Amino acid sequence: MPRRVLIGTVVSNKMDKSVTVRVDRRVAHPIYKKFMTQSKKIAAHDETNALEIGDMVRIRECRPISKSKRFEVIEKVEA
Repeated sequence: MPRRVLIGTVVSNKMDKSVTVRVDRRVAHPIYKKFMTQSKKIAAHDETNALEIGDMVRIRECRPISKSKRFEVIEKVEA
């Protein structure tokens, strides 16, 4: 089964070897057909502690690392 790869923005880096990434997606309202932006905050594993708030990152689904971490950071897309 393929692993999900998502792109998001780092909103918190206060944890050790972890970051919180906000992933936005655009969905159409089922009745009004207007596009809305929905966001979800995902905890991701950052082995090097090199990411800062505001960085765009690519994250990938992985095995459970802790109670809340199910994703890992692949690369930094842009600052």
